Amino acid sequence: MRLGIDIGGTKTAAVAIGADGDLSEQVRMPTGFGADAVIETAVRTVARMAEIAGAGTSVFSSIGIGIPGAVDSDSGRVAHAVNLGLEGLDLGPRLADRLGVDVRIENDVKAAALGAHHLLGAARSMAYLNLGTGLAAGIVLDGRLLRGGRGVAGEIGHIPVDPAGERCGCGQRGCLETVASGSAIARMWPTSAALPARDVFDAAAAGDARAIEVRERFLGGVAAAVRLLALTTDVDRIVIGGGLAALGESLLAGTRRILNGWAAESAFLASLDLAARVQVLPLGFPAAAVGAALVGADQWQKS
Repeated sequence: MRLGIDIGGTKTAAVAIGADGDLSEQVRMPTGFGADAVIETAVRTVARMAEIAGAGTSVFSSIGIGIPGAVDSDSGRVAHAVNLGLEGLDLGPRLADRLGVDVRIENDVKAAALGAHHLLGAARSMAYLNLGTGLAAGIVLDGRLLRGGRGVAGEIGHIPVDPAGERCGCGQRGCLETVASGSAIARMWPTSAALPARDVFDAAAAGDARAIEVRERFLGGVAAAVRLLALTTDVDRIVIGGGLAALGESLLAGTRRILNGWAAESAFLASLDLAARVQVLPLGFPAAAVGAALVGADQWQKS
């Protein structure tokens, strides 16, 4: 069994993949803050998954972990993960010492890209567009993650698209993330609602002019991200995931509507059939945990 763990800012999720490719029961638990707490969270998660399997940790042939932040997948070192209070943590080696099983570490968005690719199965190449608090992508070509020379392949959220736009957290101005992300919606649509994105989409559907303006700006940014990924990587499919993927059909239909509008004005874009190549990840599919399990098992990724 291959075990995958997705360590998020507030919760940790895990799933095991059997030899037949089937997924086990999922485990979820709160994530601790700080190096020691994160390590203990991972150890408890492994113990719980082993308990479900009715065996010790040796039942897992490999363990992979997806975690937010800057990750060196070769060394298993987390350079920094602000939301988890991590800075220079050798997470992979320390967990391997505790568990007696090889542990591989990967950025959570890149892990989710592998998980989404596993779900699709047939696609040779795929880009995973993660829409959460921020925006980033993971790219899978012929079953392998594209990391780039410095591990930042897919960080399209920090490509400036509006020189006069909002200042981005990265220090640049008008990045794609400033219009197509959860933080962008929260800024453009101040509300006390627990889910600002759902609130603005509901208000727009009810005819609120300001909500419609915000929704269209957001959807235009998502469509621009899809177009960017298609033009730079020419992947077979672009799969939208992350917290905002919970918008489901309204997100997909709106993005396709804008892509089709652009195609109507450009024979070049029409030839690419972008609207047909984009889809939303099924609600509840543990993409990052599944991808982490694959990261842990793939021999080609090991040094």
